Amino acid sequence: MSLATETAAESAAVHEDDPRRSWAAVFALARFEARDLLRYIPVVATLLLYVGYTAWTLFHEKEGMDAFPALQDADRDTQTGPLLLGIALFVCVNRCTLRSRRRGTDRQFDVLVMEPWRRTVAHVLSVVPFAAVTALVVLGEFTRQALRPGAVGHGSLAELAVGPLYVLLCGAFGVLLARLVPSTFAAPVGVVGLFVFSVFISTGTSGAEWSRWLSPIVGENSGNTVLPSDLIGRPAAWHALYLTGLVLLLAIGAVLASGGRTVYLKAGTAGALALTLAGAVGQSGGVSAELEAAREQATVSPQRDQTCVKRGGSTYCAFPEWTGRAGTWAGAVDRVQSLAGGTAARQPLLVRQRVEARYGLSGDGAIDPLTAPGQVTVGTRWGGNRVPEFAVAVASVLVAGDESKGSELCDGRVVTTMWLALGGASHPMTDLANVRLDDSVTGSAYVLAPTSGLSMTAGQTDVLRELLERPRGEVTASVKRHWNELTASGVSTVQVARVLGAEVPKGAMDCAEE
Repeated sequence: MSLATETAAESAAVHEDDPRRSWAAVFALARFEARDLLRYIPVVATLLLYVGYTAWTLFHEKEGMDAFPALQDADRDTQTGPLLLGIALFVCVNRCTLRSRRRGTDRQFDVLVMEPWRRTVAHVLSVVPFAAVTALVVLGEFTRQALRPGAVGHGSLAELAVGPLYVLLCGAFGVLLARLVPSTFAAPVGVVGLFVFSVFISTGTSGAEWSRWLSPIVGENSGNTVLPSDLIGRPAAWHALYLTGLVLLLAIGAVLASGGRTVYLKAGTAGALALTLAGAVGQSGGVSAELEAAREQATVSPQRDQTCVKRGGSTYCAFPEWTGRAGTWAGAVDRVQSLAGGTAARQPLLVRQRVEARYGLSGDGAIDPLTAPGQVTVGTRWGGNRVPEFAVAVASVLVAGDESKGSELCDGRVVTTMWLALGGASHPMTDLANVRLDDSVTGSAYVLAPTSGLSMTAGQTDVLRELLERPRGEVTASVKRHWNELTASGVSTVQVARVLGAEVPKGAMDCAEE
């Protein structure tokens, strides 16, 4: 690249007494620098990887729990994608800013009308197109999740802004580092320093609220719990304000280090510092007493916040964002009850959504089983393994009477419960593996449920597996015909096997016998 090509954008008919044309030259130089960044392999590779992988996830058919996203979690999922792109821009923008120093052309630039600080502004602005691309990807990713038929909840614009702001932050920091430490070795050392700093503020300060939010991206994800939007409690707006102020502070700092001394720059420095401090203070406040009380109520007395609807003979109570899922839950309940006999086949149930919210997003606290008759717990996640787990809860209530007694089942009623839960599934053997803690279909194992699960012995597993492999109608008719005997307290697995015509396994059958 010739020096004439490199300097054409900033030297074309620029006069000191024409600010409009001066800024036009700055924007022209910024466009040139943005195109030049695409010459760097790290930038191109990370950009293509980010856009390509996100596009693949958008058009790839989601299954399991991914098909039922909660938008209050989906907005945070957009924040990790731009990580590598931001690091690549940090290193490459730093290198672009030092180009004239490496090539010994600083003296030629000094004779141009455009001041050095304006060239610094152009380098900062060269990152804006990459931030815009990031914003479009984030918007597309979130929109696709919001359009899924199983989506629930509400996203946060402040959470969605973190990705683009992170890209701008990395670019501004790369320019500032180039102006303060004009060495090509500074950027790699800076990457290591940032990593050490992020580790320190997350672990060295014991995860204090004020320190962990100093990181540009603060991840908080729970594997099993999805909280209602109004219980999230993340200071997302304050954090976005903090990042905005930090971007401006670094950018203006780079301009000041290049000799910019205008009144507007000094005023901008004060404003950026005020934004940064305001955001930092606002995001370090922790959980308010009102939010703690709301989380306590949602955990202990969810009925105060829920709306109930009737589907068939049962009632479904859920937090406002999940009321539309009552029909899906009703389908699972109907499938289980269609296999039951006696009064259980038409027993009205109260399905209540429950969540452990007292520990926020970082907690996966277990939920105690309900003791009231005919009440079933359903969680805030759905799809995948959550479906057969919910079916186990419904079946245990139909067989034992309530969730608490269902978790204590130890005799042959375990076989009846598991048949009701899995017998109507399209792939019962797959669901059997998914609902067991060790993903097995043989031997003894612990069966998962929304609250406390139950234990299966090896003999019970053998009987159930044989029943699942037989014609569904045949087993269903036998279960309905002998319902009272199969659900009697103390019935043994041997008796259940004989009644249903299954082979009686040898050895210990029930957990009480082991």
